[in-house]
Amino acid sequence: MRPDPRLTLCRGDLADARLEGIFPAAAYRTTPGFRVQSRLAAVRKQPDPQAEQVSELLFGERFHRLEAVDGFSFGQCDRDGYVGYVASEALAPATDQPLARPYRVAHLTTFAFRDPSIKAPARGPFALNSRVEVTAEEDRFLYAPEVGYFVADHLAPLGQFERDPATVAERFLHTPYLWGGSSALGVDCSGLVQQALRACGIACPRDSDQQQALGKALEPGAGALQRGDLVFWRGHVAMMLDDKNMVHANARHMAVTIEPLQEAVERIAADQGHRPVCYRRLAI
Repeated sequence: MRPDPRLTLCRGDLADARLEGIFPAAAYRTTPGFRVQSRLAAVRKQPDPQAEQVSELLFGERFHRLEAVDGFSFGQCDRDGYVGYVASEALAPATDQPLARPYRVAHLTTFAFRDPSIKAPARGPFALNSRVEVTAEEDRFLYAPEVGYFVADHLAPLGQFERDPATVAERFLHTPYLWGGSSALGVDCSGLVQQALRACGIACPRDSDQQQALGKALEPGAGALQRGDLVFWRGHVAMMLDDKNMVHANARHMAVTIEPLQEAVERIAADQGHRPVCYRRLAI
């Protein structure tokens, strides 16, 4: 079986030690854990700042490094298993100890302040689903070491999730389209779906073709689509807001937009020559 290079930390010359005996390589190596210390970190196809961005890591996410090369770390994202190159300066060594009080950013974007005051110097913005450890509370603020004071309402304990992915996706409305983006500073179609589902505690792969395995298949014409259903084209995904309207990040408008499904179906068929390949319903 040929491995999917997006999800398999294996090259001809080097592979993750956990793959020894599964995929051939000239050498195998353990993969120490790192955490993202910048607010966002691009995941690229090659160790080059001009190379294609294929995904994006958020602050506090973990990354397993196989090799350091030319200022980049080649490895695997912990949350979705995506493989690529991340600028080494965006990473810091991580311990195996779980966070004592793990929180996630529950607001679309937020800032961390040097002091427990909204007038203090700020760092950020930090994106939805970023992860921090809280060690103290002061007035309306929660303190995260090495980061700062967050407004408490903008954080949520890890494990406390939202219930409706479509509501989360709607918050991204008008966000600029960015290939490989995963935040309200720039997002692509599958990144929008992934972050909306993560905010609801639902594991989700990175790319739209991988996301077609989510939930259960819906037969066209078998019944009305519902809020939260996913519609897939070749290389594209949208989320339904009701039985007629959908939200998606798209290159036609270069933004996250809401539009009627039928209009999008006809437009994409006219522009690109293909129609939806499948519909999926999530078990929420």
